[in-house]
Amino acid sequence: MTALPPTTTAPTRTRRPAAPSGGRRHRRAAIGFLTPFLLSFALFYVLPIAYAVYQSFFKIERQGTFGVAHDVFGGLSQYTEVFSDSEFWHSLVRVAQFFVISIPIQLGLALVFALLLDSPVLRGHRFFRLALFAPYAVPGVIAALMWGFLFSPGTTPIPAFADRFDLLGPDLVMFSIASVVNWIYTGYNMLIIYSALKAIPSEVIEAATVDGAGQVRIAWSIKIPHVTPALVLTGVFSIIGTLQLFNEPQIFRTISSAVSSTYTPNMVVYATSSIPNYHLAAAYSVVLAVITCALSFTFLKVTQRRAFQ
Repeated sequence: MTALPPTTTAPTRTRRPAAPSGGRRHRRAAIGFLTPFLLSFALFYVLPIAYAVYQSFFKIERQGTFGVAHDVFGGLSQYTEVFSDSEFWHSLVRVAQFFVISIPIQLGLALVFALLLDSPVLRGHRFFRLALFAPYAVPGVIAALMWGFLFSPGTTPIPAFADRFDLLGPDLVMFSIASVVNWIYTGYNMLIIYSALKAIPSEVIEAATVDGAGQVRIAWSIKIPHVTPALVLTGVFSIIGTLQLFNEPQIFRTISSAVSSTYTPNMVVYATSSIPNYHLAAAYSVVLAVITCALSFTFLKVTQRRAFQ
């Protein structure tokens, strides 16, 4: 008899648990990274806005002239008072004039400084980049105090100039406040534009140089068109910052009678809350926030439409 070969049984394979798909892992990672931001955003941004909107629908009532104040639901009565307040609308016109005076100079200087820092002609890039950005590290209150002493005839180191031009008077005080704001934020906007310049491919600059283009031609035809989105971004920041102007005029109010307690919209809100009338101040804040969002959105739409034409 011939022996039969031993039968071999196929090895059994143990199934491993299926690993989660890549999309699921990425989704979980994204949720994990976004959760701290979303919680902070809801706690310190969304909830205060919702609370301000809630407060704006109430008003204060008293029983008699010196009676105890009670909060009662007032509907849209606070908003009616906001829209009928001429001081609030005058403050908006004032910051609009401030925007026209200050922001073109600020963004123009920021663009020029960024182009100079990106130019191979300039030496000491690190020093000038730090020197131009350094004023942004100075708090606005301290900067306003420093410039206020420079503009005041009794403390200025250039008395001849201060005596000839009343920089704290009603005609020039807005220019004085604009000089403080420009000194602080020009370097900040310059850094944003400079970062956009560094993102331009070096091959494009090298090709233009080989073709014989000079630095001015390269800046006008290549660099400025490439940093247009950065200019739009700084423009939006400038709109928001102008409507939120508070520190500088509040400090100048202590050294100049030309700056009133309702000089800017934020000062109107602050003065109203100091009465105290928090419900009316909340209504002012909500209206100011809506105006800020509307102007920023309109600015973005107009600039995007022109960019695609």
